[in-house]
Amino acid sequence: MKKRHEQKLIILSITVLAILNVPFLLIFNNDGHVFGVPTFYFSIFSIWLVVILVSYIVIKRHYE
Repeated sequence: MKKRHEQKLIILSITVLAILNVPFLLIFNNDGHVFGVPTFYFSIFSIWLVVILVSYIVIKRHYE
């Protein structure tokens, strides 16, 4: 893997670590619902999905 792609994945990991930290997640801890799912759970899983998609794009560009 190229150094450039490794750096992107490391930056992504550090960013996710900061986003999934407790003080940031408490912003979403309210009584609302999105599509019938509590806002807190929806935010965690949507952040997780975005991270997986970005990782996939970075790794896919490596193999082109």
